Amino acid sequence: MEVTLLGTGDTTGTPTPNCECDTCTEARERGVERSRFSVHVHNERTGESLLVDASPDFRQQFLDNDVALPDAICISHIHFDHLDGLGNAYRLLEDVPVFAADETDPVTGESVAETIEEKYDYLDAVTVSPESPFEPFETCGFEVTLVPVEHPPLVCYGLRVEDPETGAVLSLSGDTNYGVSERSREVLSGADLLFVDGIVPAAYCEYHPYGGDHADENGIPRTFGTKHMTIEGARAFAEDLSVEEYRLVHLSHYIAAEDAFDDDMALDGEQFDL
Repeated sequence: MEVTLLGTGDTTGTPTPNCECDTCTEARERGVERSRFSVHVHNERTGESLLVDASPDFRQQFLDNDVALPDAICISHIHFDHLDGLGNAYRLLEDVPVFAADETDPVTGESVAETIEEKYDYLDAVTVSPESPFEPFETCGFEVTLVPVEHPPLVCYGLRVEDPETGAVLSLSGDTNYGVSERSREVLSGADLLFVDGIVPAAYCEYHPYGGDHADENGIPRTFGTKHMTIEGARAFAEDLSVEEYRLVHLSHYIAAEDAFDDDMALDGEQFDL
């Protein structure tokens, strides 16, 4: 399993356009980026590639990285920074299945799969495949499981991607707060590699209208507002799941420059062999 982080940033990315903050300035000086989130998973045995989330930065990500266009795509939720790159299937991809959850979101009145089918009905190359959470399905020679997480107000899913031949496991937390159910944690646990959502340091909770949540024993919030984990929460989540290795993703430019490039904070283009 060859894993490439195509996009590791939040909705505005780092550097953020027209931003001269210390973190964006440092990123420019280092020549690094955190574009909108997307992960490429290549199966060396079958020669197939799975794309997890279709970033709006799809085109540039595939120009910047020496990886094949996807044979299948899995979408975690319908926020634009994880979905809107799917339009790049036009003239680039042929007969690509797009896997997404089949359970109805009470907010939208339709499932993620139904939203994709309606929004991208003009893409002849795309065939939407509805899948039930916690029920593994096969694609690109992998066994993939959609795992419900907490990203209010919309439904959202993490993923477990396993190579049944080698036993290698990649887990993705999805966009989520720290309050993930025990059942979901169990499915995501024990991975060789975890990509975990952490958007800002806990200190920034004082600036969020909802503050923070899921405080640890020292009173440090592990959730920023309601939708994402703090950096501290993401690190705690990785420890909770007893994974071999992890990287923080969905990172914002609000992390102080002196901390924003720590070893566990992902950058676009990082690759892993599992």
